[in-house]
This record gives sequence, structure tokens and C-alpha cells, in this order.
Amino acid sequence: MDDRHTFTRRRLLAGTAASLALVATGVRAAAAPKELRIGFQKGSLNLLLLKQRGLLEQRLPDTRVSWTEFPAGPQLLEGLAVGSIDFGATGDSPPVFAQAAGKDLLYVGAEPPKPDSSALLVRQDSGLNALADLKGRKIALQKGSSAHYLLVQIVRKAGLQWSDITPVYLAPADARAAFERGSVDGWVIWDPYYAAAEVGGGVRVLVTSRGLTGNHTFYLAARGFASRHPGTLTVLFDGLTEADAYAQAHRQETAQLYAQVTGLPVDTVLRVLARRNPSPVAPLTPELVAEQQRVADAFRELGLIPRRIEVAQAVWQPAGNPAAHRAG
Repeated sequence: MDDRHTFTRRRLLAGTAASLALVATGVRAAAAPKELRIGFQKGSLNLLLLKQRGLLEQRLPDTRVSWTEFPAGPQLLEGLAVGSIDFGATGDSPPVFAQAAGKDLLYVGAEPPKPDSSALLVRQDSGLNALADLKGRKIALQKGSSAHYLLVQIVRKAGLQWSDITPVYLAPADARAAFERGSVDGWVIWDPYYAAAEVGGGVRVLVTSRGLTGNHTFYLAARGFASRHPGTLTVLFDGLTEADAYAQAHRQETAQLYAQVTGLPVDTVLRVLARRNPSPVAPLTPELVAEQQRVADAFRELGLIPRRIEVAQAVWQPAGNPAAHRAG
């Protein structure tokens, strides 16, 4: 059995244990909120399927569910921190920056890694052919996003210093525009923006995140929401996992549905789905907390966050899941 299947099996087992513990105590039924506000991004495939197929409303019939789209993870977590949403999904870096800034948020769940779903893109006619060629170059990325940590790792792999490149901090749409007009030399980006750029043509992949970052999707909630509604989080995990199973079994239908929601062409969505592993959702394992601590430590070493943080202090601990204690 390969690492990916082992990882997925462990997450499914962890999710089942947590679900059974919560159902046994009757929390799920007793603490359903009157309102649930969810933040999502274009890349939040499981959340978008959950929304479009009405899976959450079926499970929480007495809860009013609202949805807000954000351009990237940092903006989504700012919305979570100020109380405009209760729950949302991001990559690995946004929670690190949020915790370092004193935002009172909790990691409550995660998906397995997607090592091929992010990349550093260069133009087809670019003279950049090796990672060492990045020295002195301008690279576009969303500050505090998963692309930020990927670029940190790329610079390390190239044998360069962070000061050897010039990061240009732009949201995805602005970054693509700057990349296409030649204002920057490269662009670090995730799906579906990555797939859209490939389908649009004129780009080369200099390197993907495979072997450099886990490229996990994390689910986060306000601490107060998680403490008041742990059963609702389990309902969310169940629904998200069902949405993912549907995506794996019905790729063409998923592509059509996702395209309708995002406005992306179907061929772009199919490319996203082709490099997406099965992604059930479960609470964090101790190993994943430790991996996320390495992300935080890398940012601190470079002075990109103001202080060292303990990721385990921001990890939700549902019944039967000692991840934060063990990792800490």
C-alpha cells in the first residue's frame, strides 16, 4: 500500500472515530447553529460541491447556511477573524500568518496532500530553465498563501537565499495579468488558476509542489464556533467527504457543475480533477500538525512572520483525537 492510500485510510479512520464519539454524546443534534456562514475559494472543490448539491442543508435542515467567496486564503481568514464567517478552507500558509498575527482561529480538519496542484509557472519563451535561473528575478504570488511557502521551498531547493529573488505580492487575478504582460518573470499559483493558465497556453511549468510541500487543504473555524458546535463540524466533514466521493466517481458531471459555479471552461476543470487525489476530510493527525509546524518555522527563520508560533495551540481537539497534545 503506498503512502497516499495509507494517509487516506488513516484519515478516514480518524474521521469515523471522531464522528462516532460525537454522535454517542448527542452533541450533533443538540448544538446545531441557527446560522452557518461558510467562506470558500474557487479552488475549494469539496465546498463548492457541498454547496451546489445541497448536501449540508439536507444534514442541517434547521440551520440557515450562507456562502461567501474570497480570492485567496489570507482574505478568507481575515473574514473568519473579524466574525463575518464561521468556517472556511485554505492552504498551509494562511493559518500560520493568521496565528502569528494573533487571530484566534482553529484548524479543525484537513484533506490529504495534492502534490501536483500547485506550480511555479514561467512564460514559454522565458530564458528560465533551471531553478538557479531565478536569481535576481521577480516572482508573483499571493502573500501569506500556500504559494508563499512553495516559493520558500523552491528558493531553498535552488540553493538561493530569499533575498536573491524579488517577491511581488499580488492576488491571483492581478498576478496573472502581471505575468502575462511580462511585469514579472514567474508566477507561483495553485489550481484552478494554474490549470487555467496552462489551458490558455504560453506557459511552462518550471517546478510543481511535488516533493517540496504537502499542499494540503485545511479547514478552519473560529474557536468559539468550534467549542459551541463540534457536532456541526462533524456534519461538515461527512458532507465534504461525500462531495469528494462524488467528484471521484462522477468526474464529467463534477466538471460541468464546477464550471457552472466558477465560470471556468470544462476542459480547465477536468485538468484540475485529473491531478486531484481522493480528498476525504478528517481532524488533523499529529504528523500533519508537525508538518505544519515546519511550515511555520520556515517562515519565522526568514523573518516573514514576527514571532515563533506553536501550531498545536491552534488545533481543535475533538473526542478521540489527541493530535494537538501529541504534536505539541
